[in-house]
Amino acid sequence: MQPTATVLVYSDNASTREQVRLATGRKPAADVPAVEFIECATLPAVLKELDRGGIDVCVLDGEAKPVGGMGVCRQLKDEIFQCPPVLLLMGRPQDAWLATWSRAESAVTLPVEPVEFAEALAALLRVRPAVGA
Repeated sequence: MQPTATVLVYSDNASTREQVRLATGRKPAADVPAVEFIECATLPAVLKELDRGGIDVCVLDGEAKPVGGMGVCRQLKDEIFQCPPVLLLMGRPQDAWLATWSRAESAVTLPVEPVEFAEALAALLRVRPAVGA
């Protein structure tokens, strides 16, 4: 059985979550594991899933309401020991400085552009720690 990576996707917008799933497909790149998604529409759901463990990468929607992904990212980096890497979805390229402030490892703009997104997600999956490490 091949290993899988678990990707948490946070957005209050079901269409945004779907864009992420479609852009990723089964695998974002040939040299990374297949991906399983956990979708969350609220901050409490995100915190519950991260508390369970097993998340390899978080994809956070910076435009989510009422709590945006940039603030969520900053909170996660402050509060979660060994927080998984974060790929932030930004509304505009000019928000890159906010992605830096939030301490996200990577950021892409909305709407999700499949090739750009898959490359960014694959890069984060390549550097994830080995299971059990």
